[in-house]
Amino acid sequence: MTAAATGPLRIVRLANFVTARSGGLRTALYHLGEGYRAAGHEPVLVVPGRRDADEQHPWGRVITLAGPQLPGTGGYRLLVGRHRLTRLLAALAPDRLEVSDRFTLRWTGRWARANGVPAVMVSHESLTGLLGQWGVVPGRLRRGVADRLNRRSAETYDRIVCTTRWAAEEFTRIGVPNLDLAPLGVDLETFHPDRFDPAVRGRYAERDEVLLVHCARLSPEKRPQLAVDAVAVLRRAGVPAVLVMAGDGPMRAALRRRAAGLPVHFTGFLPDRAAVAALLASADVVLAPGPVETFGLAGLEALASGTPVVVNAASALPEVVGSAGQAAYGRPEAIAEAVTRLLARPDVQRRRAARSRAEEYSWPAAVAGFLRVQDAEPVARSVPV
Repeated sequence: MTAAATGPLRIVRLANFVTARSGGLRTALYHLGEGYRAAGHEPVLVVPGRRDADEQHPWGRVITLAGPQLPGTGGYRLLVGRHRLTRLLAALAPDRLEVSDRFTLRWTGRWARANGVPAVMVSHESLTGLLGQWGVVPGRLRRGVADRLNRRSAETYDRIVCTTRWAAEEFTRIGVPNLDLAPLGVDLETFHPDRFDPAVRGRYAERDEVLLVHCARLSPEKRPQLAVDAVAVLRRAGVPAVLVMAGDGPMRAALRRRAAGLPVHFTGFLPDRAAVAALLASADVVLAPGPVETFGLAGLEALASGTPVVVNAASALPEVVGSAGQAAYGRPEAIAEAVTRLLARPDVQRRRAARSRAEEYSWPAAVAGFLRVQDAEPVARSVPV
């Protein structure tokens, strides 16, 4: 990277796998954009969508390019048309380039280098894990393929940014020298224990029942079926558990069939963040069984709401939740056992520990970390919408 800039920078950000209903990545992009603006810089976000658009938002300018939908993903689209995107980048004339996609947009690192633009790639997923989830590479070859692709990315971009040490491991194991750690944050005001609502809790559970919540896309990489199966295990063990599946995705119909006869409620997509916060704060335990999460914003939002989380031990979430949650490998029996361990703690103690852990992650701190990686100093004024 260059020496830290002292004036306003145009930070152009490219991202795939972002929709109006997507979760953690969209949340991170929006909060970081707001933080960049507040620091006096000009964020421009380029994402795929159903149709072209160019809009101003509190998180900066958002340019949407019409892109094809990926089958079986529940609405994810891709930025395609390299020549079109190249022309757009040239017209935007970025001072910094930030890319949140490790697959189809990897070529933008070469464009940035050829045009003298400092560029970072943000690793929002484990490439090794995703190759396993997709089943496109045999297990014995998976690590080698991931290592080759990761090495090329590190050679192309000025910096690789990971949000956890877990996510960074696949780069450290191949000796990548231009690696930075910059954790994400959580909205500590929207997600707060004071959002607890007896009416919300009563909508799904009786007084003596245990309310579990799974809040994520209902898609294969999130392994939502483990949450449903864990409820079955708990009920057989005499634990009066009920489950709320908050979110939508391509697995919804199959999960409904799987949950037949169990006290499992499907809310669909919840557009109101306050409603999500109230649900999380009113739960006893939140389940986050996805094995390839590299940070897990939904789990952190649960902690901010004062609710402990059971996470997949194979993911980055044990690093994020610490002792405020429990880690279990991807079996329903292990998840059910982790739930019972959390419930054995006094309610006040486990809720206080959850909130305390979340307070270690704020969006201002996350923004400062990302600006440090960009060699971008805050400037005196903010950029108007």
